[in-house]
Amino acid sequence: QVQLVESGGDLVQAGGSLRLSCAASGTSGTDFSINAMGWYRQAPGKQRELVAAITRSGRTNYLDFVKGRFTISRDNAKSTVYLEMNSLKPEDTAVYYCVAGLWVSGPFESWGQGTQVTVSL
Repeated sequence: QVQLVESGGDLVQAGGSLRLSCAASGTSGTDFSINAMGWYRQAPGKQRELVAAITRSGRTNYLDFVKGRFTISRDNAKSTVYLEMNSLKPEDTAVYYCVAGLWVSGPFESWGQGTQVTVSL
């Protein structure tokens, strides 16, 4: 079973940057269950939404709202995915969940516990 552990969430001022990391364990590097890895987020009172995902081959999928500000990348050798977030806005405040699955658009079978990102004015 795949375990996903996130890190990097923090409190940051608007316009600032953060880098989230997520390491997968319990799987081999070629396992299809982590062919795609990515990030969902859930803000208070809102539904979860896919922020970005990336396949082992480098194909990406981004939420329109974060295009140009967020960059997803991964290190296949470490089974780790990163989310570089720049020009953060208060609207980016949410719990960010690491996810993994077969397809870059989902569904994602494995979920992390989440890491809080708070953007203040």
